[in-house]
Amino acid sequence: MKSRIDSSLTTATKEESIGQRLLEIYHRLLARYGPQHWWPAEDPFEVIVGAILTQAAAWGNVEQALSNLKAATALTPVALRDIPLSRLTTLIRPCGYYNAKAVKLKAFVERLGARYGDDLSQLFALEIDDLRQELLSIHGVGEETADSIILYAARKPVFVIDAYTRRIIRRLGLAPASDSYRAFQALFTENLPAEEGLFNEYHALLVRHGKEVCRKVPRCQNCCLRSLCPY
Repeated sequence: MKSRIDSSLTTATKEESIGQRLLEIYHRLLARYGPQHWWPAEDPFEVIVGAILTQAAAWGNVEQALSNLKAATALTPVALRDIPLSRLTTLIRPCGYYNAKAVKLKAFVERLGARYGDDLSQLFALEIDDLRQELLSIHGVGEETADSIILYAARKPVFVIDAYTRRIIRRLGLAPASDSYRAFQALFTENLPAEEGLFNEYHALLVRHGKEVCRKVPRCQNCCLRSLCPY
């Protein structure tokens, strides 16, 4: 009995320690960069379109594609369904992989119209797990894109995992035993409060840090996490 209790206490202490480290990382990043105000969009539908367009693309290029869609009054579900595919690919060309992404956008708005009458509130009324499965069933929506939509458009607490997050967490010595998306996600969701605002800001800060400091060739001398990092 005693060994079982000791084991439980060790597990609880370990989980507390990881949570404390994750919060320390968060607070240092927030102090360094300040609030990131993500996702930069005028409404939830624009967030969704941006989440699809940003796959394997720099955000500056996505902004240009979104600007093109706005100028063409094509940034609505109805407009994206009605616009010819060839015209859509031209408008979103700056974000790269425009042929594939045009098909993905069409697939999303077709599902939104057919099943939810273009009403995002109906889609977002689903419980998180059901919403995630619904999004993943749409052509071109993978785990990172689905979770970006859930967090930034639906405003529900899921943690988005991307290449920046993986790189930073590995270098900090916190990577889970499994390299899977869900294992990295569980690191955050099982050790932090399930708060949409916290997950939103934390992910945005990790992206900022990954772009500016913890790059493929890191700029360790400028890193606010340097004293926490064994890399």
